[in-house]
Amino acid sequence: MLEKYLQNIGLTDKESTVYLALVQVDNASVLDLAKKTKLKRPTVYVVLESLSKKGLVSETTVGKKTHYQAEPPERLETFVERQKLVLDENSKRLKDIIPQIKGIERGSGERPVVKYYDGKEGIVSAVNGIFENDTNTEEPIYLIYPRDLLDKLFPLDERSQFKQRRLNKKVKSKALYTFENGEIPSDDMSERYKIDGKKYPLTCDIAIYKDKVRISVLNKRFSSISIQSEDVAETMKSLFKVIFDNYKK
Repeated sequence: MLEKYLQNIGLTDKESTVYLALVQVDNASVLDLAKKTKLKRPTVYVVLESLSKKGLVSETTVGKKTHYQAEPPERLETFVERQKLVLDENSKRLKDIIPQIKGIERGSGERPVVKYYDGKEGIVSAVNGIFENDTNTEEPIYLIYPRDLLDKLFPLDERSQFKQRRLNKKVKSKALYTFENGEIPSDDMSERYKIDGKKYPLTCDIAIYKDKVRISVLNKRFSSISIQSEDVAETMKSLFKVIFDNYKK
């Protein structure tokens, strides 16, 4: 039980074993500790050095030999307080570190991360996930959607929530859509072009943003696929731009 507690506050299993072995004696040599803990001598040396850095073990000389002794158990309080200070400091730095890690986590050429979502609720989860942990709002989101199917599947307030989330992050959009009941004009935050739904029918809602691609199936069985891959996203953006630029002409 004592070893488990020491591990819970930050010691390794070997550090816990050696420290408790030292607490039971005035001092001990590396050979004594190796016999008592059944650890190899090189391992004991490494563990003792680690415990010394944590302020829990010190050296003493017995005759001409170096022995080791455990610091009083009260030192564990100091060790825990120091751990808390380090944890608090790392917690403060986390907001700066997360974007840096995300910047290197999935470079070009790595295996795509693919997630599947089932049902209408799954589509909502996939839609909300497109801006998850997003900090940079300079890049637009590229959208392809059948407005009629979206109107049928999702009430206005649900669609408005996603749009508002995008606007709150100041993410502009470029959109291609089909719509039987007229046109949706462009505005300062969205550039839109209507395509012929009879000639080019759409039954999927597609979003491309940074290194993410989301494809939601809106006809028959509702589902979504989310793909996180720089290569896939860049290819999809290129295809989108070919169509978008052609409509602008």
